[in-house]
Amino acid sequence: MRTAMYYNNRDVRLEEVPTPTIGPGELLVKIMASGICGSDVMEWYRLHKAPLILGHEIAGEVVAVGAGVKNFALGDRVVATHHVPCFTCHYCRRGHETVCETLLSGTHFDPGGFCEYVRLPAINVERGTWKIPAHLDYDSATFVEPLACILRGQRTARLTPGDSVLVLGSGLAGLLHVSLAKATGAGLIGATDMSPFRLAAAERFGAAATFKADQDVPTLFKERNEGRGADLVIVCTSAKPAFEQAFAAVAKGGTILFFAPTLAGVTLPISINEIFWRRDVTFATTYAGSPADCVTALELIAHSRVPVAAMISHRLGLAEAGLGFKLTAGAEESLKVIIRPQE
Repeated sequence: MRTAMYYNNRDVRLEEVPTPTIGPGELLVKIMASGICGSDVMEWYRLHKAPLILGHEIAGEVVAVGAGVKNFALGDRVVATHHVPCFTCHYCRRGHETVCETLLSGTHFDPGGFCEYVRLPAINVERGTWKIPAHLDYDSATFVEPLACILRGQRTARLTPGDSVLVLGSGLAGLLHVSLAKATGAGLIGATDMSPFRLAAAERFGAAATFKADQDVPTLFKERNEGRGADLVIVCTSAKPAFEQAFAAVAKGGTILFFAPTLAGVTLPISINEIFWRRDVTFATTYAGSPADCVTALELIAHSRVPVAAMISHRLGLAEAGLGFKLTAGAEESLKVIIRPQE
């Protein structure tokens, strides 16, 4: 079968690999759409594993069913997550499914979403695969996993209706944060970016105030928010200045959600007295999404609560995957790139 083999962000090659064979409890899925995630283009995180086949935001059709599978049949349209927990360990029992060792170590697709067919391991079939509603297209269904990550982040940060929100970075993750915050009743929503194209997108998806990221964002946001900082600041970019802006822009009693990682090796100085003692600021972190988050995300997408289809800027065939990676890694005028491996 054909696959897009990743060597680096500028070198993605169309290559042939064997089509996976499945065993008991497993599914073989014909990939109809697969989204390029921002984490796919984090070279510091990927290069030491290259060459490899990436792609974890998938939707497709079941074309083979392993012995013992009860809930799926040939022809079913499905979406799946590559991350599933054990549900029984200490971390799962405390609600931290996304740091479960089972989730982190071995529940990945074979070989990856940027190819024509994927084998879903039995644990993923059992705990992380869902049928796509008849009215929902494959492209939109690929947003289930990324939106699940957004949901988990905002729940961890305890966003409540009426809270003011400032999203630093208006790439795809930032836009999903803006859109979900609007859908769940946030008050003033602000967003930053260096790209006018992405700032305009942030406005379309619910940001009432947008700022160039190199401006005095904390001051400008406070001017729009009755002199107060943001109740919730969400960092959606790896740029170090954004983390520094977050410290200055958060309101007293507010929360900073670190959604994006920094580049490798970056450290940040923090005034403990100023941030924690005098201003009572909470730091929140998040990683991935649980199966329950995926179910909620699928419901929100299916009922058009988050307009994910409007966030797709490019739809490309498998042979154009290299262009898709370049667009995701660096081009200003792109939001979400969907790869369609059957084209």
